[in-house]
Amino acid sequence: MPFHTAFTQMFQLRLPVIMAPMFLVSNEAMLKSALDYGIMGTFPSLNYRKTAELRSLLQELNRYKHSHQSPGSIGVNLIVQKTNPLFHEHLEVCVEAKVPFYITSLGNPAEVIQRAHTYGAKVFCDVTNMTHAEKSASMGCDGFIAVTQGAGGHAGPYPFSVLVPALRARFPDKPVMVAGGIASGSGLLSCLALGAAGASIGTRFIASTEAGVSDEYKKAIVQSGMKDIMLTERLSGTPCAVISTPYAKKIGATQGRLEKWMSSNQTTKKYFKMLVQYRGLKKLEAAVKPGNYDNLWSAGQSVELIHDILPCKDILSRLDSELEAAMLQLNKMTS
Repeated sequence: MPFHTAFTQMFQLRLPVIMAPMFLVSNEAMLKSALDYGIMGTFPSLNYRKTAELRSLLQELNRYKHSHQSPGSIGVNLIVQKTNPLFHEHLEVCVEAKVPFYITSLGNPAEVIQRAHTYGAKVFCDVTNMTHAEKSASMGCDGFIAVTQGAGGHAGPYPFSVLVPALRARFPDKPVMVAGGIASGSGLLSCLALGAAGASIGTRFIASTEAGVSDEYKKAIVQSGMKDIMLTERLSGTPCAVISTPYAKKIGATQGRLEKWMSSNQTTKKYFKMLVQYRGLKKLEAAVKPGNYDNLWSAGQSVELIHDILPCKDILSRLDSELEAAMLQLNKMTS
């Protein structure tokens, strides 16, 4: 069922959904499924740290969309924090490929906004609070990804039932996409009812046949509940949501006193954060591979609602059907 919001109209999409950018999970097959179904497929540029690989992927996705006349679109998530040494290099490749949509995370989005707007691309900024949103809006962003409670990766502290209405009231001209706890059509409808333009859905797609992670990771998504998700600062210095495996518990949830001091000291913070993030990246890379026993798997609280591993197209078809059914159910309440 085609659905019209500010986001779908911006990119001529069929469904108001972003396949969220997931570190070490998002891949070419998943993105092509997003293109085929008519949603926004996104991926972190850091999944392709070799510039040639990133360029090749973007060229292939552009070719695929054109040759298949796909109704979906593609976007790239850029970590704009100073600790990302590949930021400028990746931005150049994305601009060269004329990527139509960007999501910025963990830093100042000004350069991405300026470069994207030179050819009409749109930039949505990850925000977890109103202060982040104010700064992003002042730089000219086109919309927000409201990263809320229950999200995988770097989850926010507030529920979307509060953050979305607050953003809509303060910035009525900027579409808001919800990230956090959405894995069903009824969940998507709840976002729309609050004034959001759609949802960014990640964890549900980890349990897909196309996801290139280990079967153990996918099974953990299906078998875990919301109680099994914990936040840890040990991967990036910022609270990150992971499945509470024995190894996740072993590394702990918080940084030590010395680590916190080095993360805040003006002299050491840049390089220490780079070190923390590099170590965290290596741990995550190892964890997604088959046969690794140090299980460290990123996921959001929506694992509670995920009970099977399906092809992406079937996940999206179910989401579509559930959205329609939820709308019909609500309409019955008013008749």
